[in-house]
Amino acid sequence: MSLTLARRPAWQLPRLPLGAAAALAVWLLLLAAALLPQWLAPYAPTAMDTSAVLRPPAAGHWLGTDENGRDLLSRVIYGTRDSLAIGVLATLLGLALGLLFGVLGGLGNRALDWAATRLVEVMFAFPSIVLALLFITVMGSGPYSTGLAVGLSLFPGFARIIRAQVRSQRRADYIKAAVALGRGPGFILCRHLLPNVMWPLLALFTLGIGQAIIWGAALGYLGLGAAPPASEWGLLLASGKNFIYSAWWLTFFPGALIAATAIAATALGRHLEGRSLQP
Repeated sequence: MSLTLARRPAWQLPRLPLGAAAALAVWLLLLAAALLPQWLAPYAPTAMDTSAVLRPPAAGHWLGTDENGRDLLSRVIYGTRDSLAIGVLATLLGLALGLLFGVLGGLGNRALDWAATRLVEVMFAFPSIVLALLFITVMGSGPYSTGLAVGLSLFPGFARIIRAQVRSQRRADYIKAAVALGRGPGFILCRHLLPNVMWPLLALFTLGIGQAIIWGAALGYLGLGAAPPASEWGLLLASGKNFIYSAWWLTFFPGALIAATAIAATALGRHLEGRSLQP
């Protein structure tokens, strides 16, 4: 009698830990809210009902209403697109600049490495949120300016991490073999280096989105993001702070959503980071 080992089918997806699976579910809901808000929101985000001003959470208005009688659940759902757009735009910009300076520092000669590293260190001298405020003061307020400002403030941290990854991979045997075979820097970068740092970059991107969303909400809270009547999450927090004692739901639910989004992004990023460390 022979024994055979059961094999996992090739099409079966790898099992996720409970935390990563819950984080993925949160992000799928957020993407659905960002792409199809009209299907999920029970009301239009700007629809006012003067007979339902500052109503607490109840049937019909599950998250309550604001000072103008607008449904908070609908406003939160419609604000998902702006908040996620700011986070994704900022992270893509920061990662692109970080990749540029990190690769220049990691693969360039000593003078190029010195120049790229000194620029990143100068940017690090300023706190990130202060740097974002400086950029947005120059570029003006608005959701796209917020995304650009947050992205420019994120890139020094990304550049330092990517430079360390590139320098560690540069000393690997497969890179030395490619150099010995006469491969050019562009070929080594695209064919060997970038594919081997894909998982760390993906983990870095996921972790950066959570941070960018928090900073974008902070700038929106200060009135430097989207303008009313938009329903970006930071703007919802700012408009609800005047009613924090009489209508707690106006700040609690947007704040909880910002925290849940950042926690979910961090959980996914940590999972991807752990996968990138596997041999």
